[in-house]
Amino acid sequence: MTDTRVASRYAKSLIELAIEKGALEEIYQDMQLFSQLCNSNREFQLMLRNPIINHDKKRAILDKIFKGKVNESTTAIFDIITRKNREAILPSLAEEFIHQYRKHKNIDEVTVTTPVPLTPELREKLISNIKQRTGHQVDLTEQVDPDLIGGFVLQIGDRMMDNSVKSKLKAMSYEFIDESYTKGF
Repeated sequence: MTDTRVASRYAKSLIELAIEKGALEEIYQDMQLFSQLCNSNREFQLMLRNPIINHDKKRAILDKIFKGKVNESTTAIFDIITRKNREAILPSLAEEFIHQYRKHKNIDEVTVTTPVPLTPELREKLISNIKQRTGHQVDLTEQVDPDLIGGFVLQIGDRMMDNSVKSKLKAMSYEFIDESYTKGF
């Protein structure tokens, strides 16, 4: 079974437990904290994946970092996973928990890429428009890519809309390469 599938099953169980205990928001914050730590600290991620480091040592490190700072259900899941020698799935578990939390709360993960940063007014208009069309809350991530020249690329979940000048120029270049326009002469 792949790490992602295993992490997904643990995340689902943790979400159900969090809802049952009324600690969903708190555990969500814990998983965001853990995910941020993994994304910002490569050595931490490597330590979790390192087969040479003893599992008890990994559990001690996790306890040292998180004990008393996160919900007891979060430390319990860390403990269960380290006892089963599956520490390598913890970053995937955190990401999957965040994903399932957003799905449970009807929050769409939206990424907008523009050639220049969005103004606050444009950001609010974009969020409002997406909320109106989908009926869901929006978790917006903004990216800047000057190569787009103009326009934007919008990704909502697994759907993408590319309305950039760069993509339109690329499409036009393919039309000219095709040379089908000269066949009529």
